[in-house]
Amino acid sequence: MPILHVRNVPDELYAELQRRADAQRRSLSAEVIVLLDWALDQVERTPATLASIRGRRSYDPAAAGAPDSTTLLREDRAR
Repeated sequence: MPILHVRNVPDELYAELQRRADAQRRSLSAEVIVLLDWALDQVERTPATLASIRGRRSYDPAAAGAPDSTTLLREDRAR
């Protein structure tokens, strides 16, 4: 298995990593691996998620053949 060495880690960051590792009952190395895996997963999902959200924002019900909500309300009130 490859080994990754990280140098010049700020003291505050190291202490926070150690605190998180202790809270999760993991070694410092295991906690760093979990965090790196999570971070990479977030980076890969973010563009697709944002594109999906943007696509829903520009959704036009009329273009899909759905009636306008104002028209539906007026028809309902007229009954």
